[in-house]
Amino acid sequence: MLLKEYRICMPLTVEEYRIGQLYTISKHSHEESDKGEGVEVVRNEPHIDPVHGEGQFTEKRVHLSSKLPSWARAVVPRIFYITEKAWNYYPYTITEYTCSFLPKFSIHIETKYEDNCGDNENIFNTDKNNSEREVCFLDIAYDDIPDRHYKSSEDLRCFASVKTGRGPLKEGWREKDKPVMCSYKLVSVKFEVWGLQTRVEQFVHKVIRDILLIGHRQAFAWVDEWYNMTLEDVRIYVNQMQVATNQKLGCQDP
Repeated sequence: MLLKEYRICMPLTVEEYRIGQLYTISKHSHEESDKGEGVEVVRNEPHIDPVHGEGQFTEKRVHLSSKLPSWARAVVPRIFYITEKAWNYYPYTITEYTCSFLPKFSIHIETKYEDNCGDNENIFNTDKNNSEREVCFLDIAYDDIPDRHYKSSEDLRCFASVKTGRGPLKEGWREKDKPVMCSYKLVSVKFEVWGLQTRVEQFVHKVIRDILLIGHRQAFAWVDEWYNMTLEDVRIYVNQMQVATNQKLGCQDP
């Protein structure tokens, strides 16, 4: 198992990001979905947890055969998907990824959101002497992303929000700008297959890093699209995108 803690700061409050996160995930999933490939929503329903209270449970199928590296495509079926199960008790969430074809593969993500600049050193109450846990700060403005995902409209070194007056983000923005919040994500990747474990776990963490950077960049780059939405507004938008995305994939609505 390879365990890392990612910390991604945003020029938003935790309450603002609650709307932005829901909007961004839905819009991104719709944009990335093509016929037969993308994110299919299987279940989306209220859920009550005895510890965390009221929340939302979602189950999705992430169809991505063509997006796998060549060495992986050689060993997986032509029709391939990963199951995502998420329990959202914002500002705390749990997300799990599994694959029926690879029973020894799993990803577990525990997320907490706080209004700070990423300086909570033990937000998950993990053992500070745990040498397996690596802390990785991701800068949504200045860290590199794959060239194929770069869009000038989402370059936060240049982007300025009309509705909030925030941005562009300058060097050191995380310590200087207000408001600021942080997404803390404790990510464990497990692939217990001898000879492939290290290679696969490192590759998956690289993919996760890129996804986290791109998703959080887009949440702020699209802020003027969602900033005036209420929670009810964004849930209506999510349901509309869910139907549209499933139609793109040729799937039935849940």
